[in-house]
Amino acid sequence: MPIFIKSEIIKKEYLIQKDIRKKVINEHTQWIGNLKKKGINIKSGYLVNELKQPGDGGLLILDIETYQDALEIVKQDPMIKNNIVEWKLNEWIDITQ
Repeated sequence: MPIFIKSEIIKKEYLIQKDIRKKVINEHTQWIGNLKKKGINIKSGYLVNELKQPGDGGLLILDIETYQDALEIVKQDPMIKNNIVEWKLNEWIDITQ
């Protein structure tokens, strides 16, 4: 099954608005949990630097049939619906298979 990756960076104005960011991240986590309960193979996490400090963005990894299916799901992400991230969606091609 194809793998799609949403990469994102939190917009600068939300880096200092911790209350809003925390609220939306909690909504995002619940949203991911609900998708998993529906049987969708999805993972989400954030990137850290060599000191384990966050701030370099995040990734959402989704196993699904088509780009359109992935896009429909990703557009429901609270991080996107609340417009706190710059994001893009790409299909990942495994060159080792």
